[in-house]
Amino acid sequence: MQALLFLLALLLPPGAGAEEIIGGVESKPHSRPYMAHLEVLTDGGFTASCGGFLISEEFVMTAAHCKGREIAVTLGAHDVSKTESTQQKIKLQRKAKLTPAVDTIALPSPSDFIIPGKMCRAAGWGRTGVTKPTSERLMEVKLRIMAKEACKSYKKFNSDLQVCVGSPRKTRSAYRGDSGGPLLCAGVAHGIVSYGRLDAKPPAVFTRISAYVPWINAVIRASS
Repeated sequence: MQALLFLLALLLPPGAGAEEIIGGVESKPHSRPYMAHLEVLTDGGFTASCGGFLISEEFVMTAAHCKGREIAVTLGAHDVSKTESTQQKIKLQRKAKLTPAVDTIALPSPSDFIIPGKMCRAAGWGRTGVTKPTSERLMEVKLRIMAKEACKSYKKFNSDLQVCVGSPRKTRSAYRGDSGGPLLCAGVAHGIVSYGRLDAKPPAVFTRISAYVPWINAVIRASS
């Protein structure tokens, strides 16, 4: 699991803001069994939380900010403040055990280019508002895929490698606190929460997974 976790970290721009869910609702417990909650001990000695998602028994996908001297992954969680019987806590030395509460999510094909207008969802345990605390229970929010022009204010936005997500007319977005979570479209993980505005106003930027699928598959094959 460790190899993909850190290799994927390099896909996102350094210093990009960690993300979370704003304007969402609580997920049905264990309805998203691929979700991973990460506790990261940073090189500076601080503990940070991130999101991620399981793509095989050995690999969790997450974001750039989620690297450190030690990472503990919790799978099968809904309320991370509790020790639930469904939870598996892994420090990347062993495979996940697939259960009804712990399962993988499919990735797109390299040619599967998610198009503007489609409604997708993001999920995570981050803050539910700019000044609000993080959520103990898994939250999710419905977000619209936007045309690349909606993200023109982000100077480094590249539509070949990134997805512009969230209507500026809605108060729903990914924001600080839960970077690395998935963008879910019809049961497929099409994006990774990347960065957005400090005031949480949509749209935000997600990494486009389809652009990296050949490389991801090569990493997985090399580890087997």
